[in-house]
Amino acid sequence: MEALLISTAVVALAEIGDKTQLLALLLAARFRRPRPIIAGIFVATLANHAIAGSLGAWIAQALSPEAMRWILGSSFIAMAAWMLVPDKLDAGAATPHAPLGVFGVTTVAFFLAEMADKTQIATIALAARFDVLWAVVIGTTLGMMIANVPVVLFGEAAARRLPVRAVHALAALVFATLGVLALLGAGNHWLSH
Repeated sequence: MEALLISTAVVALAEIGDKTQLLALLLAARFRRPRPIIAGIFVATLANHAIAGSLGAWIAQALSPEAMRWILGSSFIAMAAWMLVPDKLDAGAATPHAPLGVFGVTTVAFFLAEMADKTQIATIALAARFDVLWAVVIGTTLGMMIANVPVVLFGEAAARRLPVRAVHALAALVFATLGVLALLGAGNHWLSH
């Protein structure tokens, strides 16, 4: 349960102001069809984070607990710093084509936008940290939905009311805390399988 809750919270915070959240806003404004957009976000995120989580679980099995402690601690601290850098949507992602339909466009755009994104990297690190892959993948997917569904449903008004800098600072604090705890060896039982 801990892996599920931490994964949900970390990714929900990390997603605020992220390029995929901006993509959700653009798709909602362009297509004005929230159901297929939300479904596309869910399918793309679940697929992307299942792959990322599997990679993280594999890394955890392949490395010693001591190496994992240093890699995870450093990764979480790097994520904390990355959280403080504002995201901008790539110009190519701003104008999706509709031949695939709204669901298809959303699914493909979100899957691709998540590649090497903060939340995908966080999913890899969380899956390496926790021994419950399904809980991490469900948690990170839930975190993405918590952050993106209101943007799709309420659009720009919801996005403008969020204190993005404060949310990013809070997410950075969470990542930094996880990193320091990992470096200090706290939670070593998570690292030994």
